[in-house]
Amino acid sequence: MIKNFNELVEAVRIRPTKTVVIAVADTKTSVDAAIMAKRENLAECIMTGNKEFIDNYLQTRAKDLKNAFEIYDTGESFTAGAEKAVELVHEGKAQIILKGKCDTSTLLKAILNKEKGLRTGETMSDVMVYETPEKLVLMGDGGFLPLPDLKEKISIIKNCTTVAHALVNNLPKVALLTHTEIVNPKIQSTVDAAIISQMNERKQIKGCIIDGPMAFDSAVSKEAAEHKGIRSEIAGAADTMIVPNIEAGNIFGKALTYYCHYRVAHVVMGAKVPILIASRVDSAETKFLSMALGIICA
Repeated sequence: MIKNFNELVEAVRIRPTKTVVIAVADTKTSVDAAIMAKRENLAECIMTGNKEFIDNYLQTRAKDLKNAFEIYDTGESFTAGAEKAVELVHEGKAQIILKGKCDTSTLLKAILNKEKGLRTGETMSDVMVYETPEKLVLMGDGGFLPLPDLKEKISIIKNCTTVAHALVNNLPKVALLTHTEIVNPKIQSTVDAAIISQMNERKQIKGCIIDGPMAFDSAVSKEAAEHKGIRSEIAGAADTMIVPNIEAGNIFGKALTYYCHYRVAHVVMGAKVPILIASRVDSAETKFLSMALGIICA
């Protein structure tokens, strides 16, 4: 099992080299991530966007790598940059897409295009991986599906499980988070959690162990679970957290970054290739680690 991001980067280094295309790489952190990937022998990078900006930044930031990247000049157009990134995947020149300056909606429009996009028919969702002192923990979905229904929650679990398996966690322990362990018919998240847990017990959802509804403290603390009288393989040992909606996931994820100062990475699963929807405020390191995560999932 890969327990931290350093181990993840080392695992990626020994694999055949993949290529990441950065859609509209007109930001310093995007180009810095490409530089880090090159220097660390993690991946090759192709960039679309404003070639003048990218060239000038490379000249000042990493002069020795000025000619190390293939750059497609798509000017100031987010649409052109996103569509070119998708086109490069179809041509087999790239296996992962990282969002640069391009806004998420424009990139997704290109990815979801019925004729030229990267649809698979599966539900796409974001998987966040965060590094605690003990292990890597997964969370879904905090950035893609606003209010997932039962079917979409099952897809979120499957996408998280796929990422967990790529991280050599062959039987992830999945906690279906809400505010309580009691099923309340008036609170849909508790009802959905009970149904999904039963489906897992009956082998309708495979590759993981699921329990819920479960409050966060019970999922991460054996002491809290014992105090509540909860007996579960998941209690105090969860390594995959499924949140009830995008608000909970977004707040959860940002608290990990700004309060806990944990290192994080993101990958969107469900398309033909991993999609890295980096935030505008994400650091170059986060984008670099997301590249590593996308590569190991590709």
